[in-house]
Amino acid sequence: MFTVELSDLELLEGGYENDPTMRAKVNFPFSAATGNKSSAVTYFEIEPGHRLGTHTDSAEEILLLLGGEAEVTVGDEQGQVSAGKMALVPAMVPHSVRNVGDETVRVVGFFSSSTVMSTFDQPVVPMGEPPSEPPFGQRTFLTPFPVALEQPPAPMAGAEA
Repeated sequence: MFTVELSDLELLEGGYENDPTMRAKVNFPFSAATGNKSSAVTYFEIEPGHRLGTHTDSAEEILLLLGGEAEVTVGDEQGQVSAGKMALVPAMVPHSVRNVGDETVRVVGFFSSSTVMSTFDQPVVPMGEPPSEPPFGQRTFLTPFPVALEQPPAPMAGAEA
């Protein structure tokens, strides 16, 4: 069984060069890179006063807010989401998440595909220390990021090697 402790994830921080409010930290703990066949999971955090910029994803996504208070925009609709609430984002519909509270917004996103193409309205650049394998400086990202797994998950009992 492959498990992930959210507090142990190394988060990549990115944002827009010309907009200091667009800044988020993200990781994809489950995707095709971990052997997933038909789903992926992202975990991201947004500090107070910041937002995840408008983008589209190639797969449907369900957002589960673990902490904080956010304003979620999906297409032309906008609503407040707090810890314990979920929001559906259809594939290829522009969406964004903005922290409207005083604590860090923590979100898990569940995708209906093990690979996801995300396209932002502006190029995303690294913030702080650049990661060793940067998927930054572009508008479109393919998940899983081109990062080697430190320890690939072991095959499940009874699975073919």
